[in-house]
Order: sequence, then structure tokens, then C-alpha cells
Amino acid sequence: MERARIRVFDTTLRDGEQSPGCSMNVREKLRMAHQLDRLGVDVIEAGFPIASDGDFEAVQSVSASIRRPVIAGLARACTPDIERAWQALKGASHPRIHVFLATSDIHLKYKLRISRQQCLEQARDAVRLAKTFCQDVEFSPEDATRTDTDFLCRLLEAVVEAGATTLNIPDTVGYAMPAEFGQLIETIQHRVRGIERVTISAHCHDDLGLAVANSLAAIAAGARQVECAINGIGERAGNASLEEIVMAMRVRPDLHPYDTGVLSDQLYPTSKLLSEITGVSVQPNKAIIGRNAFAHEAGIHQDGMLKNPLTYEIMTPQSVGVPDSTLVLGKHSGRHALALRCEQLGYQFERRELDEIYRRFVILADKIKTVEDRHLLELIREAREQAQRIPPGHVGELPLAIAASASAGQTRPSGAYFSKPLATPLPADSKTSELPLSKVEQHGEQEDYLWGV
Repeated sequence: MERARIRVFDTTLRDGEQSPGCSMNVREKLRMAHQLDRLGVDVIEAGFPIASDGDFEAVQSVSASIRRPVIAGLARACTPDIERAWQALKGASHPRIHVFLATSDIHLKYKLRISRQQCLEQARDAVRLAKTFCQDVEFSPEDATRTDTDFLCRLLEAVVEAGATTLNIPDTVGYAMPAEFGQLIETIQHRVRGIERVTISAHCHDDLGLAVANSLAAIAAGARQVECAINGIGERAGNASLEEIVMAMRVRPDLHPYDTGVLSDQLYPTSKLLSEITGVSVQPNKAIIGRNAFAHEAGIHQDGMLKNPLTYEIMTPQSVGVPDSTLVLGKHSGRHALALRCEQLGYQFERRELDEIYRRFVILADKIKTVEDRHLLELIREAREQAQRIPPGHVGELPLAIAASASAGQTRPSGAYFSKPLATPLPADSKTSELPLSKVEQHGEQEDYLWGV
């Protein structure tokens, strides 16, 4: 059976840019748009043309330079916005005017100060005007999830009759629950006349941490476009994360049998470029593209990864553009990961020697967050020096000098001794003991099971 195709509408350059500290100039937007094109998104929302001359120029530049995807420009449901949007978009190969108007009672009463009927008429007239400029018109009822359902369906029916080709349902304040949002999409499908002629879209915010879950629920209920942003950036807590939505469908086709045009191995490069442009780093534990997404410190996890990466990774790092998995040496690490790193630094030990190095390593790792290569080399040197004087079984506790120098960021000569050529050359700029995965001699099946789930 052919899988349904989901259109990926990227709003990194518009809603994403509204995230505090993430604004971009014309050159930066154009650079990011080229990468989004390489990523394979279907729609790039390039900006809000009436917001500023810079945003107008950015939308105009993206429209002229990026020819494959649809280029969208945002406009409020009023004549000046729509005309300005068209002026910026008219050079695009595939232009789209994205019209929006708030529809919830709280917005109508306190922000717009208009009635429901006035709202319906304004939305309908705005879509009609946009249609005179552009055949591809998207309409979004802002705060749809807090809008009266009967009124929402009547308004959507009116804009479909006026010519809208995409109905985007925003969970503007991240209020909905997944089952509830899915039910709303189903209700719209069943009650809005002419719905078969348009594409239903979902645009979810992450105020309760449910933007991706809500987006997937909308897709399961029949939405065929999903609006999202790289790194999940956007207003307040952000938008649904593009990389998480795409990989959820890619990893679990049994539950989400849908295809996208996204090239998943471009996800990490796209994320890195966005961080470089905005100066806003991704949180280390961010799914898919965070620094720790494919990093392992716990001994039981490292042991499993060394035997078969499938034990602790549900996708390969290369599938999202990450070079490799890493094993990080810290207080939770086991002997296997330590032995592998020692080999990569040029050392091989007999079992008794490794036990002594490991004992010292655990003491040090308890005092500092991450054991770096310089610390490890110093451990090895001191252990060997003491081993020449007394049997390893009687060596006292690790001198505190190493931990003290580590905390102070000091380095001492390592006196490194290489018993064999480096199996994996250590990068010149390597700072922490992060190990690319490879096989290592197994010392025992259970000894690294120090730290569980």
C-alpha cells in the first residue's frame, strides 16, 4: 500500500525567528533558506513582509533565489499586509500568501475587539483578496484550539469558499492535548464543506511540551501538511521540532506510515548552521541533534554499544548527519570503554594493570565531571610509576593532586609511553574522552553492569 505523503512546511525563518535572540538579517536568511532547500522541505515560510523593510527584502531575496519549494509570506487579514506580501513573493516560482486572523473569543474580545461575524467576514474577504494575486493561499485561524468549534467550522467553510487551498490549524499557545487535537482535525474533516478540495495543516507550539505529539496526532487524523521549525525554535517555548517529527515517522513506520521529502542526513548540518547563524546553542539532551543524543556514559550502556549499537540506539547517527556515536568517560563508565580509550591513546594493558587504572579512574571521575585524555594519560603514568615500587594490589588511594589540577584546569607532563601504534589517531583539538565506537577485548560479561537504566 502506498504511504501518504506529508508536506513539511518549515517556519524557521518566520515563526522560528520570533524566538528571542534568533532574529536573522537578509544574508543569514538566504543562507539558511539554501540549506532548507537542500534538506528537502516542501514549503519555506521566509518571513512577514510588512513587519520591516529587512523582512520584505529577505522574502523577496529568498523568492528570487530558491526555486524548488513553495515560498510563503505571512500576512494579517488586511489589505496592506496582503498587498505587501504579494510584492515580496511575486518573483517566486511557487508563491504562497499565508493569511491569518485570530478566532478565539478571548482574542476577539480583548485583542481585535470585533464580533464573531465580523471575524468571519474579515477572514473571507482577506482570502478573496489574496486569491486575486496568488492561486496558493493558506489560511490560519489563530488560537484555533481555544476557538468555539461550531464557529471555527463555519469560518473555515467560508474561507474555503473564498478560495483557500490550505487550512492550517494552529495550537497557538500550546494548550491542546494530542487526543483532543486529533479529534479537532477529524471534526473539521467531517463538518467543513469543501474540505476535500484543500490540504489540512497543523501548526503546534510547545508550551506544554506536546508540540511534536500534537503534530503527529494531527497527521494520524488526516492532516497532510505539518508546520515546524529546525531545533524547535519559535515563540515562547518554541514550535514543533522538524527533526523530531521527521524521525518519528522514519523510525516508527508501523505506527506512522507516512513519507516526507526530507533528506534526514541533512538534519544535523541544518541544525548546526542555524545555531551558528543565531548564536543560540541546542540543549545537549535535545532529541535527534543534541550533543548527547548519540553519546553514552553509563557503563552498562557503553558495554551494550560496544557489543551491538542497536542495544541503545534506535537510529544510526549517520542517518541524521551526525558523524558517529561517542562514549564519554565519566564516573558511570565501565572498564570496556576505558580500555578502548587507552588503546586509542596507544596503550594496552594486562587485566591486572587495567583493574588498577580503572580503580584510579573511578576515584578521579568522582571528583570531576568528565575525564579528559590528559587526565587519563596522567593516571596511567602515575599508576605505572607506583607499580614499579609496590605491587598493584597495595597501592593507596589516588593522590588528590590529579583531581586538584583537573579542577584548576592545569596540565602536567604525561610521560606517555606507547606500547603499539595508535589504532585511531587522536584529533589534535580533542578535549574530552569521547570515543567513536569500535570493538574491544571483552573482560567479562557482567562487570560493566554498574549503572542501569
